[in-house]
Amino acid sequence: MTQSEGVSLKPALGRFGVWTAAPISPDQAVEIEKLGYGTVWVGASPPADLAFVEPILEKTQRLQVATGVVNIWSAPAAEVAQSYHRIEKAFPGRFLLGVGVGHPEHTQEYTKPYAALVAYLDALDAAKVPTSRMVVAALGPKVLQLAAQRSAGAHPYLVTPVHTGQARELLGPTVLLAPEHKVVLTNDPDKAREVGRPTVEFYLGLSNYVNNFKRLGFTEDDLAGSGSDRLIDAVVAHGSPDQIAAQLSEHHAAGADHVAIQVLGGGPDELLSTLEELAGPLGLPD
Repeated sequence: MTQSEGVSLKPALGRFGVWTAAPISPDQAVEIEKLGYGTVWVGASPPADLAFVEPILEKTQRLQVATGVVNIWSAPAAEVAQSYHRIEKAFPGRFLLGVGVGHPEHTQEYTKPYAALVAYLDALDAAKVPTSRMVVAALGPKVLQLAAQRSAGAHPYLVTPVHTGQARELLGPTVLLAPEHKVVLTNDPDKAREVGRPTVEFYLGLSNYVNNFKRLGFTEDDLAGSGSDRLIDAVVAHGSPDQIAAQLSEHHAAGADHVAIQVLGGGPDELLSTLEELAGPLGLPD
């Protein structure tokens, strides 16, 4: 049964999680769990074996691990399904499989991505990966609707609370909505933009993100070069811990169930120190 048939399949991820471009260490995961964050998302198209997941789950008690996301072009569905079942058997209900189509500019085989995503989801269904433990990377209306129909919900990346509100209206109340938002902990706006801009600039060369920003009302000037200050400020929260928490919480007010926080700048120590400073203002632990 799918979300569209009216059954809520929302995974319990906690109100806030942590998004990283590479797997964190099990010891970092322990500290993140202690701070009250509910889920660690691992992005940058992790390989199909998902070998990083078990070491994190072994060292933690309640923390969820999610992929943000597995790339359908580089991770064969059959192998991903085997990995899912291996993890689920060892740690029931603690792993969430996020899948997505990646970027046309970076994938030679990128043809008819929507049809390819549907076929990939068909393969996961055939391998008995439950829709209640899957989410789909989604920005535009068509893929958001697919996420609602074929998975537990949507994991939009590099979006604003305005997008979250529009997505929630489209998806309805029973579907998980878990956007990602970037953070630089500094009261200096210029420093925050200096740290955040290179990450955002990468996505300004990708048509799906550019098109989504245009739907959100950003202009050609906002999207030119490395992005306007208006654009950077909208997708990279900065300021005091209280100010950042207020900006992240706008996603919840707009309809998000969970917000995945990506800390920019610095290394592992800065990741944990930033998450620690944000925990109180975010109301963690729940």
